[in-house]
Amino acid sequence: MSPRPGVLRRAADGAWHVIAGFLFLARRPRLWPLAVLPALLSGLLLIGGLLLGALALTRVDAALAPAPGRLPEWLAVLLTMALWLGTLAAGAFFGLVAALALSTPLLDMLSQRVEAIVRGTEVAANPGARWELLHALRGIAYLAVAAPVVFLLGLIPIIGPLVSVSWAAYVLALQQTDGPLARRGLPFSARRGWHRRWRAESLGFGLASLVTLLVPLADLLLTPALAVGATLLVLELEEGLVA
Repeated sequence: MSPRPGVLRRAADGAWHVIAGFLFLARRPRLWPLAVLPALLSGLLLIGGLLLGALALTRVDAALAPAPGRLPEWLAVLLTMALWLGTLAAGAFFGLVAALALSTPLLDMLSQRVEAIVRGTEVAANPGARWELLHALRGIAYLAVAAPVVFLLGLIPIIGPLVSVSWAAYVLALQQTDGPLARRGLPFSARRGWHRRWRAESLGFGLASLVTLLVPLADLLLTPALAVGATLLVLELEEGLVA
C-alpha cells in the first residue's frame, strides 16, 4: 500500500476540485439547465450579502476599530483593514449560505447527474430520498448556525480572521459533500468523521471555494460549480473515480 501524499499536496488536490467543477460543468451543456437557477440565486444573494456587509461597516468600525493614538499607526491601519475585509467577506458568506440553502434540491439533482456521468450508470438514492432530505436539512441548519459564528470569529483581533476563514472553509466543504455522502448512507455524524479523515483535502476544497468568492464572474457560477466539484472529490477519494 503506497503512503498518502503530504498534507500540502492533499490540500492542493482538494482545492483543484473547485476548478474541476467549473471545467466539468463548462464541457457538458446538458447540465446547464440544472445550473441556471442556482447560478442566478448565487449572483443575487452574493451581491446582497456584500451590500449587507457594506451597510454594517459603519457600526462595526465604530464599535471595534482601534481608537486613534492607542496603537502604532501601521498596526491600527492593518487591524482596520482586516476588520473591513472580514465584515465584507462575512456578508458574502451569508449570501452564499442563503443561495446554497435555497438551491439544495436542484444542486442535489445536479450532483446525482454528475455521479451518473462519471460512473456511466444511473445513481440510485441510498438509503432513500426521504432520509437524504432529512439529513440534507440538518446540514443546511448546521451551515446556517455557522454563518454568524464565522462573522463573530472574524471580529477577534489578529487571529480572528484566520480562525474565521478556516471554520468557514470546513463548514462549506461539509455542506457541499452532503449529497454524495448521504447517497452512500452516511448519517451526519459519519459525514463529519469523513471530513476528519480527509481533513487536508476538505480544507483545501473549502479554502479554494472562499477564494473563488473574490473572483469576478466566477463567483456568480460558484454554487453549481461547488456541487459538481464536491461530487467529483467524493468519487475520487471514495472510489478512485476521476472524471
